[in-house]
Amino acid sequence: LFWVGCAATSDPRNQKIARSMAAILKQAGLSFAVLGEEERCTGDPARRMGHEYLFQMQAEMNVETLGGYEFDRILTICPHCYNTFVKDYPDYGGDYTVIHHTELILELLQAGRIELKEPIQGQAAYHDSCYLGRHNRIFDAPRRILDLIPGLKTVEMDRSREFGMCCGAGGGMMWVEEETGKRVNDHRMAQAAAALAGGNNGQGSLVASACPFCLTMLEDALSPQEVDIVDRDIAELVAQAMGLDVS
Repeated sequence: LFWVGCAATSDPRNQKIARSMAAILKQAGLSFAVLGEEERCTGDPARRMGHEYLFQMQAEMNVETLGGYEFDRILTICPHCYNTFVKDYPDYGGDYTVIHHTELILELLQAGRIELKEPIQGQAAYHDSCYLGRHNRIFDAPRRILDLIPGLKTVEMDRSREFGMCCGAGGGMMWVEEETGKRVNDHRMAQAAAALAGGNNGQGSLVASACPFCLTMLEDALSPQEVDIVDRDIAELVAQAMGLDVS
């Protein structure tokens, strides 16, 4: 079951992640389906912002909906959805095998079901999503995928893995504007720019992410900067390296 998630459902930019992942799944010959209009928010933002009643409503309705279908695993491109399914839903009878898209992509690569043949020239700094990295200890899969992309050199930010820094959207902050000091996402993008400021002087530089919230925040931080850096989800990079058309 491919759980698309709110961000990739409603935001045109994040829809590209979902389309890339669907193209990868089709190329690999996997059997998958989406819930379509039956899918609703997992309730993660509500719980993190303190609206426990709304979260419980969402969780109970989702568990009831999922109970009407048969599937082996839930695939999600959002670490927030991943964390909620894995850690919160068992309390509501939702015991599922959940896999993040970076884990599945690496699994497909190692099994030889997909191949990365098209080079992506440049260098990439990987940003660890809080809910994927520090909360669920998924650090290696995204990095191994990037290492397998021909032509792509990877660099690490000073704050990475267990010491990674939030993009600024966690805990419901996606919908709250910061009013004092420098914005968190601006801090994080400055760290990425510093890590990328070596060999090619910013030419062909990109920030690789694996969370739609992170992608939104990091791209927002790029907007006012006159630097040649782009932000891409790992699914987008893999689809490109596979030569897939996901336009």
